[in-house]
Amino acid sequence: MTRTALITGATAGIGNAFARQLARRGTHLVLVARDTVRLEQVAAELTDAHRVEVEVITADLATPQGMDRVADRLSESGRPIDLLVNNAGASLAGWFGSTAIADEDRQLDLLVRAPMHLMDAAIKSMSGRGRGGIINVASVAAFTPRGAYSAHKAWLVNISQWANWHYADVGITVQALCPGFTRTEFHQRMGAEIGDVPKWMWLKADAVVKGSLRDLERGKAISVPSLRYKVLSTVARHAPATLVAKIAQRGR
Repeated sequence: MTRTALITGATAGIGNAFARQLARRGTHLVLVARDTVRLEQVAAELTDAHRVEVEVITADLATPQGMDRVADRLSESGRPIDLLVNNAGASLAGWFGSTAIADEDRQLDLLVRAPMHLMDAAIKSMSGRGRGGIINVASVAAFTPRGAYSAHKAWLVNISQWANWHYADVGITVQALCPGFTRTEFHQRMGAEIGDVPKWMWLKADAVVKGSLRDLERGKAISVPSLRYKVLSTVARHAPATLVAKIAQRGR
């Protein structure tokens, strides 16, 4: 059966990799981002290459209007969404307490409130059909005390773990995808200095997505791509918090 996936932040990075890998599998797509031109370019490329249906929704998920627009699409019973990928995200270059609180509010809306609203709409729709999947793109930063960004991602990991257990009996699998440093536009957009990050710490978006989809099929609540990040995340969860905080000071 051909399925349909809705992906936020689908024009670049991990979101775009999800779109391309799912399209190759024959999955129809609903792509969400703020940039209409880039959305339509990606949609045209995937339609031509894989003959799948691709719908685009221009929405800023840090606004109530944008959240509602996408949540309404997830709630449409006549055009069901089988997989939600909550990928849209960004970060601030400064640490909490030194940044503008209005910017922190926007980050909270984008990284917590938007995924919460979209998960709510998806779960209510999927529960009635007895199947569905949700992938929340978090970060290994969730396992470290590293400011507001890691706190937002920790929330996403926690609710994903709970939802994967709680909604298993109605056929819904929920996953928190926790990659480390990944080659995308993310760090460039936030203006972060990443020149001192060792090469071995970098992942490719395609590999991250491949691992996530494999883990989703296995029903895993947390997907940490690559052996090196599995080891690092395990250490982060069990080592003294002060030591983890000191090691994790750099980057996002």
